[in-house]
Amino acid sequence: MPSAIPPVAWSACLLLATLAPAAAAATRVAAAAPPATAPADRPERDPEALAALDRMGAALRALKQFSLTSQASTEVVLDDGQKVELDGVVTYKVRTPNQLFLELRSDRQLRQLFYDGKSLSLYSPRLKYYAKVDGVSATLGELVEDAASRYGIDMPLADMFLWGTDKAPKTAIRGALHIGGGTLDGEAIEQYAFKQDAVDWQLWVSKATSLPRKLVITSLDDPALPQYRAQLRWDTRTPVAATAFQFTPPADAARIKLVPVAVVIDAAGQEN
Repeated sequence: MPSAIPPVAWSACLLLATLAPAAAAATRVAAAAPPATAPADRPERDPEALAALDRMGAALRALKQFSLTSQASTEVVLDDGQKVELDGVVTYKVRTPNQLFLELRSDRQLRQLFYDGKSLSLYSPRLKYYAKVDGVSATLGELVEDAASRYGIDMPLADMFLWGTDKAPKTAIRGALHIGGGTLDGEAIEQYAFKQDAVDWQLWVSKATSLPRKLVITSLDDPALPQYRAQLRWDTRTPVAATAFQFTPPADAARIKLVPVAVVIDAAGQEN
């Protein structure tokens, strides 16, 4: 699940630079601890842990609309090796197959993304800049992939639009463990741990809905082992209005160009 790690920046243009995506996680978890010594015959890829991913993917794909709030924190490693934690809140409003609103809010920054099925708009309310791309026609799964590859925009928790499809194969998972049951904010959950080449990640899944409730990702390609933590709160019942996905720029906002990643490389091969 490496693509689940949100970057600390949307770097497509000035509007999106140095964006810290996330927020303080209140992790009141009472999950059962794993046994002190794992049984010798424990499989490296526990079928129950892998089946939980299938159930989660099916639950995500069955959602027709939802609102999601994620309190999350991102650890950033400084040049001298010290880690600092950046906190914020990620908010999604979604109607499938092709409408999305995303807000990333912290004390330092505020960014919003609107997709109404035809236009992709990005807005900085505090800086009063926005960028807009018309003629977009994509499902949400296609959108998150295209935004990342074309504009360098990696949306936090974007894997939730890919699980349950052939875009999220389990073949990359080298290790899968069922840690045990517990509660999170009073809701019964099951906890799982997974290993891939570049990351270790843990997942807390609701027993009632099979939706993910908490995520911890540890990056293994940095000796400091920085982590991303997110606690997810879902609202799948309250209707999401179509106006949530429509962006009308304020009169005092200035439009800037959203530059494709390929254009950011100059003739000398240097990034601008």
